Amino acid sequence: MAEHQAREGPLRGGELLTAVSNAMVGLLREHYGRGPMKAKTYVVDDLLICVMRDGLTAIDETLIASGRADHVLETRREFQKAMRDRYRATIERLTGSKVVAFMSGVHLDPDILTEIFVLDPPLDLGPGGRAHGGGPDEPGPAE
Repeated sequence: MAEHQAREGPLRGGELLTAVSNAMVGLLREHYGRGPMKAKTYVVDDLLICVMRDGLTAIDETLIASGRADHVLETRREFQKAMRDRYRATIERLTGSKVVAFMSGVHLDPDILTEIFVLDPPLDLGPGGRAHGGGPDEPGPAE
């Protein structure tokens, strides 16, 4: 993460989007004890969308198997609310844009988390900038 801290301002295109994916996975790993195994970030107009897969914990899976999926969903939603300010600050720091709205989603089967940010101003991905960063099969940040 220190490498990105020194270079955050000039990050653009796929490099920026990969940094967003890595930061979101890192926040989950730090605060939830386990991060998703895959993450990919997309930009559409003023939307920044981070899709993360395979992040359920052993506890989550045990609760789901015992018919308590509703508890897992509620806990995940509450966690996303608790992390709202950290998510906003991270995205604003990496992108240089203000987060004017933030929405989260949780889906259990398949195991997918989404974080959607509305930015002002919209991102300029620069010349040759890609609309997405991090491949669907790429793991989160290196340990």
